[in-house]
Amino acid sequence: MTAVKLENLTKRFDEVVALDNINLEINNEEFFVLLGQTGAGKTTSLRCIAGLDRPDEGSIYFDGERINDFIPAERDVAFVFQSHILYPHLTVYQNMAFPLYPRELPEPEINRRVNDIAEMLHIGHLLQRKPNQLSGGETQRVGLGRAMVRHPRLFLMDEPISNLDAKLRAEMRAEIKWRQRQLEATTLYVTHDQIEAMSMADRIAVLDRGCIQQVGTPKEVYHSPANLLVANFIGNPSINLIPCNLVIVDDKTILTLIGRLQIEIKNNRLTHALIGSRMSSDLILGVHPEDVVVGSDQDGGSVAAEVYGFEPLGAETIVDISLGKSQEGTDVVVKARTAPTHDVRIGQKIWMSFVPERIHLFDNETGEALL
Repeated sequence: MTAVKLENLTKRFDEVVALDNINLEINNEEFFVLLGQTGAGKTTSLRCIAGLDRPDEGSIYFDGERINDFIPAERDVAFVFQSHILYPHLTVYQNMAFPLYPRELPEPEINRRVNDIAEMLHIGHLLQRKPNQLSGGETQRVGLGRAMVRHPRLFLMDEPISNLDAKLRAEMRAEIKWRQRQLEATTLYVTHDQIEAMSMADRIAVLDRGCIQQVGTPKEVYHSPANLLVANFIGNPSINLIPCNLVIVDDKTILTLIGRLQIEIKNNRLTHALIGSRMSSDLILGVHPEDVVVGSDQDGGSVAAEVYGFEPLGAETIVDISLGKSQEGTDVVVKARTAPTHDVRIGQKIWMSFVPERIHLFDNETGEALL
């Protein structure tokens, strides 16, 4: 397969900058995910790599070879689109074999490739059916199979399972990842769904308005977000973000929340960074729901709070905790992930604390992470 490098890639559509000086390296056999909301530049990146759009500036390399001037057919990539459009008058077998005919492969080789991929995707029993006889999940598999039979240098996948229901999406996530490992195929996958990104990627690049915000493994992006945008985008439920102020009292680092609640920072690494930084004391505290500790008794670092609501989800319960009203008069609510056996009721008085080594702090003005 192929290693891909994007160097200072820029693409404009009139006055709109779709890609702004993008630099990325995708390793050979890597499953790399571009994650971002609509308009982030994800699909444009794929189209430039495939040769469907020409970048205004920058270079694209396959295994060190600059391919900007290659036409799409010379790049040997398989592009899997969001909507799998099959030829309605052809059978599943004929749809899957279609990209092989221009290569003038012998019929036994075409038959072998189609049947091998069909068996891999569990659609061998569908080969003689027409597209109108397929379910949504079966259509997705046929579309993937049509791309896979080619044995291309690179797979480009543009939200290929976004049109499926939740159960089928979960199945197809595992299916695509497993097949990618079997084929040892370099894959660049686009999605706006952070669950897809976290569960499938070897590495993730988070895009926003044509700019890369962070590149890293799923664990790195989740546990060490580079800025507020990344922190708020990754995680389900998403990270709790609470405005706070930094105060140093008697060598203690204190965060004041909503003007009255005080939490002492006991993470030495974070404390030294806070004291030594020139950042504003106006900060944003970030803490993931699983790092919010809920108890019925007070301990040294807990603050009084009230249960605002809860969602029993079977394997866990998400508890909404009210810290009271902010200085602007709005309710400040924090989400906590608790065990399903944790009994709560709306209006219940509780004590809440944060796991000290897992909190994040961001500059309120720049949005950048402190560490």
